[in-house]
Amino acid sequence: MRINQPSSLLPEVQRGKPIQMTVDGKPIEAYEGETVAAVLLSAGIFTFRLSPKNKEPRSIYCGMGICFDCLVTIDGQHALRACMTPVAEGMQVETCRELQL
Repeated sequence: MRINQPSSLLPEVQRGKPIQMTVDGKPIEAYEGETVAAVLLSAGIFTFRLSPKNKEPRSIYCGMGICFDCLVTIDGQHALRACMTPVAEGMQVETCRELQL
């Protein structure tokens, strides 16, 4: 869930321009400057992929591109890090797709 109201504890929220993207075939609103991982989490999507061996859910872990737990398919390119990829207008993201190769 995104922070939408100011608080005395937080600075004023500054967002980029609203854009539309698709996640697993569903339209999702995002904001320029956000990462794919931030958009997925704010949309309530917590499983980005499944582990190859045990098929356990994986999501964002380190948030800085080291662990590779947040891999998704973006615009047909497999195994991209959601935490390191900025969103773009019309982007198509698929979760758990790399196991279907």
